[in-house]
Amino acid sequence: MKTPYPMKKLIPQALQAILNVSLVVLALVLSFLMLRELVGFITVLFEAKSHDYKEVLADILVFFLYFEFITMIVKYFKEDYHFPLRYFIYIGITAMIRLIIVEHDDPQHTLLFALVILVLIIGYFIINMTPRERPTSLKKDSSST
Repeated sequence: MKTPYPMKKLIPQALQAILNVSLVVLALVLSFLMLRELVGFITVLFEAKSHDYKEVLADILVFFLYFEFITMIVKYFKEDYHFPLRYFIYIGITAMIRLIIVEHDDPQHTLLFALVILVLIIGYFIINMTPRERPTSLKKDSSST
């Protein structure tokens, strides 16, 4: 039995609406958490006691993770419901840098984290070097066969 045409169109639209509402709620939660981090930075700035620079740097990187996730959600809506892969790579690099700063006691893990960053950067380079659309010569060749 065939699905009626209106149902075929209605189901993806309903799922897209659920996804969009969920992402808006997530963006609001992330914005709140990012603002809370910002308030934390301001209070640390005016406190007299000294803080561990590694802890402050790790908090700054957490702030940037929030920022990158929010930016990715904004891009999702601006680019017609598409997550650009490069933002996931940015988030991965930032997260790995944070891990190196916070958990740098074991040199083997630090080296492994650095290698992960290298792989992510190489992946980013490859993504930027490959054309987004197929070249016209390939389109002509495939259409003639």
